[in-house]
Amino acid sequence: MLARQRQAVILEEARRTGAVRVSDLVTRLGVSDMTVRRDLDVLAGRGLVEKVYGGATSVVGKSTDEPGFEAKSVRQRAQKEAIAELASTLVRPGTAIGISAGTTTWTLARALDAIPGLTIVTNSIQVADVLRGSTQPDRTVVLTGGVRTPSDALVGPVAVHSLRSLHLDAVFLGVHGMADGPGFTTPNLTESETDRALVEAGRKLVVLADHTKWGTVGISTIADLDEADVVVTDDGISDEAKEILAERAGELMIAETAETDEAQEA
Repeated sequence: MLARQRQAVILEEARRTGAVRVSDLVTRLGVSDMTVRRDLDVLAGRGLVEKVYGGATSVVGKSTDEPGFEAKSVRQRAQKEAIAELASTLVRPGTAIGISAGTTTWTLARALDAIPGLTIVTNSIQVADVLRGSTQPDRTVVLTGGVRTPSDALVGPVAVHSLRSLHLDAVFLGVHGMADGPGFTTPNLTESETDRALVEAGRKLVVLADHTKWGTVGISTIADLDEADVVVTDDGISDEAKEILAERAGELMIAETAETDEAQEA
């Protein structure tokens, strides 16, 4: 088992029970005490757990916590790039697509430069900035209006009104969290309404979410798991999450990351 896979198991267990013990993890994962402690150091460094004597406790964010774009952009970079590359294979030349706000969708926008004839609708200032620099002369970029959020999304009545008149071939949605029950969620109530309007405008819904989003729940649901035609995540996703997503979503695509076990443990 690679380090990122162990860490996903540890994080899921910490979130499920509230705390994990090093001794229990050694037995469950079949690795050394030192390996488990290195994994906990990595998770603690990312702010996902808090180390305590003999183990770690879960760090559960509030359902309304909304980090800014810059803070989110440095998290899980390798996973987001792998997800974006895989998701880009779903985009066909000459189609009209929607791209929501988020750092994973922003990474997707950077991966679309070679695809000609696209019309792209987005409520993200950051995504629009990337698309504006495209080398494709036949590309059309539509930026909705609205009120700006901490994650640089444009939301509210103006954005919703503009989206409700559109018909898109596919929508690529970034999310704050995903879980069995709550579905795909966001910590911003107004952004949730705007994202729902974007989802309703598309004939196909593709959700982009790295493995750390599993088990995270924002205050408002954007869509249920079974509304997603495709979920694109990375190979750090837990077996339990794989099983649930494969059963609920139309298709589950898993991107292989370029990070090695040694790089994760360094």
